Amino acid sequence: MTRHIPFEAIENFRDFGDYAAGQKRLKRGLLYRSASQSRATDADLEKLGGLGLSVIVDLRRSNEREKEPSRRWNGFAAQVIDNDIGQDTADEWATFIQSSDLTPQSFHGYMMDYYRHLPFQRRHIDLYQRYFRALAQSEGPILVHCAAGKDRTGIICALTHHVAGVHDDDIQADYLLTNDPARMEKRLPMVREAVHEATGKIASDEALMVAMRVEAEYLAEAFRVIREAHGSLDGYLDEALGLDADLRGRLHDRLLA
Repeated sequence: MTRHIPFEAIENFRDFGDYAAGQKRLKRGLLYRSASQSRATDADLEKLGGLGLSVIVDLRRSNEREKEPSRRWNGFAAQVIDNDIGQDTADEWATFIQSSDLTPQSFHGYMMDYYRHLPFQRRHIDLYQRYFRALAQSEGPILVHCAAGKDRTGIICALTHHVAGVHDDDIQADYLLTNDPARMEKRLPMVREAVHEATGKIASDEALMVAMRVEAEYLAEAFRVIREAHGSLDGYLDEALGLDADLRGRLHDRLLA
């Protein structure tokens, strides 16, 4: 199947269902992931409205949401999950970019460190907890997104796949679908300008590509620190996110065909 769903101005929109999960299979047309909808065209909104979304999970910080508000379609009635937890702490990306030498190595180091901390931040734990509960309780499709739909979104989608019983190889392959060469080439000038506005400096295309890509080692690092802290991914899901046997059963009923 073609997982990427084309929109005029919503990037990285994908169906992350329809994977084998043991003897069953994740449903198609139920699980969607993307970048933000702040630049959505009217045609995009009409297409979004036609998906019948019941829940949208916005993983962005409040400053991101305020700077680039999501556009909504006429008759919008989906539940929106977001939070303002942690707004008293620094924006990790803004802090990094101001002090960075903008080399590929510095971007890579930032991403590795970000993935080490992301699973344990209070704001992400709250959002991930509420996402799984909404996923178990809602009836229509669900969309999870952040700004670029690659890191915060990538981890929660990977955890969703794990809960459903998707094979590790498919979890990694789905995560890496963010690295669409045509999309990244198209985004490159915008990211270059954003970095220039924030720093007054011009980053190399090589460095910017590191910033835009995901790497298998990033997800592996997040899973490594999770296992180190909780013994296993399931330990994290249970202890940090509250996915007990009852909730897991409801998730399986909802997700698997």
